[in-house]
Amino acid sequence: MSQMINLPWLSRTLEVIDSTDPTLVGVSGMVMDETRRTIRVNAGSKDITIAKDTIIFTIEDEEIDGSAVGQRTEDRIGKTYRGS
Repeated sequence: MSQMINLPWLSRTLEVIDSTDPTLVGVSGMVMDETRRTIRVNAGSKDITIAKDTIIFTIEDEEIDGSAVGQRTEDRIGKTYRGS
């Protein structure tokens, strides 16, 4: 299994599988941008900006808890996570 948590997510497909906001569950699309606290996803005809700390999502079948990845991309890539 790849360690998606330590790889860049741009241009990869993300799917929200759980959220504190039920309207976000099932949102799926290509990652367009990532900041310290948000992920911007192109979901068909619109871009959606989602707060990382409110979602659990998958990228390439790997489940990621958004609240555990509250760093900028360049900081997240080199970090060691528990359970990784």
